[in-house]
Amino acid sequence: MTPKQIERIQNKIVKIKRALAADKRRWGGYYDDSRGLRYLAPEQYIKIRDYKGALRYFNWFNKTFDDDMGFPFFLFEWSITLFKNGKLKEAEKKLFQAILRSDTLIDNFLEKDYSSLAMNETNSLEIVALLNNQIYNFSDVEFNDLSEWLSNFIASDFFLGHFSEFLVIARKLKTEPVGEVRSELVEMRSAFFK
Repeated sequence: MTPKQIERIQNKIVKIKRALAADKRRWGGYYDDSRGLRYLAPEQYIKIRDYKGALRYFNWFNKTFDDDMGFPFFLFEWSITLFKNGKLKEAEKKLFQAILRSDTLIDNFLEKDYSSLAMNETNSLEIVALLNNQIYNFSDVEFNDLSEWLSNFIASDFFLGHFSEFLVIARKLKTEPVGEVRSELVEMRSAFFK
């Protein structure tokens, strides 16, 4: 990437931040952000390999939008950022949350078939579209370490055990009628996203 391209991306980040600040001023200290601007900056940081800047952004996001669960690709970007900053346990947690929201995310990144893990199609079309548009060049050597870590993580006993547990709960929820048992299952499922 040329210095001029990096500068253009940095300018995009500044514009995103300015627009979010203007949104906050407009709504009297609160964010409306119905356009979803808050999700755009991480992609830009990762493109220019500014993982420290991305981590600062995610820390701000976490404080500012603490009730926002994010969508799968955003969580995946968060996981990439944590991984590249050496925060492996936190990266695993975010990756697990991303996979729970869209199992096809990992299939597309690794270009392998993990459909045996499939449990839902939430946002899968969005993820496939994003990856097919080559937001990141995942074949770039910059991501070799990430690919290796990702492959190892989804093959680990920890991941497979927790993922199977989640699948059991998800399957029970499909048939369980409204009531006390269903409420308990919903709580158990929610615990995976914390």
